[in-house]
Amino acid sequence: MSCTTVLVGKKASNDRSTMVARTDDGFFDAKKLIVLDPKKLPRKYTSVISHVEIELPENPLRCTACPSVDTKHGIWAATGINEANVGITATETITSNPRVLSADPMVRYKKAEKRGEKDVPGGIGEEDIVMLVLPYIRTAREGVERLASLLEQYGTYESNGIAINDENEAWWLETIGGHHWIARRVPDDACVIAPNQFGMDSFDLEDAFGAQKENMCSKDLREFIVDNDLDLNQGGAFNPRDIFGSHTDMDHIYNTPRAWFMGRYLTPRSHRWDGPDAEFGPESDNIPWCLVPDRKVAVEDVKYLLSGHYQGTPYDPYTNQDTGKRGIYRSIGINRTGVTSICQIRSDAPEAARGVEWICFGSTTFDAFLPVYTNVEKMPKYLSEVSLDVSTETFYWSSRLIAALADHNYATCIQHVERYHNAVLTEGRKLLREYDAKVAAEGEVSLLAEANEKLCAMAKEQTTATLNKIVMDASTHMKNGYNRADN
Repeated sequence: MSCTTVLVGKKASNDRSTMVARTDDGFFDAKKLIVLDPKKLPRKYTSVISHVEIELPENPLRCTACPSVDTKHGIWAATGINEANVGITATETITSNPRVLSADPMVRYKKAEKRGEKDVPGGIGEEDIVMLVLPYIRTAREGVERLASLLEQYGTYESNGIAINDENEAWWLETIGGHHWIARRVPDDACVIAPNQFGMDSFDLEDAFGAQKENMCSKDLREFIVDNDLDLNQGGAFNPRDIFGSHTDMDHIYNTPRAWFMGRYLTPRSHRWDGPDAEFGPESDNIPWCLVPDRKVAVEDVKYLLSGHYQGTPYDPYTNQDTGKRGIYRSIGINRTGVTSICQIRSDAPEAARGVEWICFGSTTFDAFLPVYTNVEKMPKYLSEVSLDVSTETFYWSSRLIAALADHNYATCIQHVERYHNAVLTEGRKLLREYDAKVAAEGEVSLLAEANEKLCAMAKEQTTATLNKIVMDASTHMKNGYNRADN
């Protein structure tokens, strides 16, 4: 699935939180935010797409999830935070190359062709990973280890990147072919930017095969590289992106420009991103996987990055200037996004309230990010009771309506959109501050559910008010608008 990921280490953030965030760019699939009751989770998981069956551990944890409303293609839980304050976003579809895929082919479901033959299950994929990992881990490192064991045992049918965080660490795992994998701890002072490509551009093999402080990988990765002549590196360097990834013309239109936009925002002073002497351009293959930002990064910055459409550049599809380059690159904020989340684990908050999930439904360019506490038994109806029918009674469909109308009237509607975004962020932060203090003082976890109801009531009020303005604005700019004075 074509997504964009941003990861933030705890010393790179303004509040010493870790963040893993991703746009889940599906096919206009309706999404909802729910809480999974561990008592109702099955003991055996069956994938709809690959038909693989996997026995699950006992004693799962409660966790949030953002499944598809229509489950005919599977759950697609997308993202969540569990009661141990571990977050996950899965997955970022990444790239590979024929050398890797021929050496370790994808594990795809094969339906029996003849009578008497049996279907052959495939591996695991984006449909499955959140459900197979999040309820069964208590740290980010445990998440990497559990996912790695599943990949090695069952394989995968697609190339994916997965991010997992707790209050101290954020990890990024990338699959290599059908069974191999590589994972790195996000440096505490850095941000990772990942736009649908194999991302890691450096890796410490000695650490991965030793202490594993910040690097982990398949046990046979060295042999896999040597036996299949995969090493393209020169001068003793080890660049996983060159070995396992891709550098295609399509990458230069669809993927690398997104990394350029995000890097340009995060490090405007320490790197040159524009002009004839730029270090990195929109089609550069060597844009770093992680960067130390020029200033601390807040949730609002992550929101800006994941809403990006090359604003301030000649490539912005909404610019009213004829730049000759308008819309030539794939934006970050696109029309078919189902849900975007920022899983934030806040080490300075009361333990019961450390997990906060910032949720945005629909196109991030137009729709607001709403924070909710995750250590609750259920989510408010505004987030969780979503159907396949358009309705202003849910955050998902109201967000879709705002985006669909504002897109065609960008110049006049964008002021309403910006005010809406800031209002939800501001009022959301006020409520988080209020209830963080209450939980710290009173120790009542039940207060978090009360806070979520207030957060959703606020979001509904702000969303409805904005939708009212945008509907009126769009109505006045319809093509069939005439006045008698036009004659």
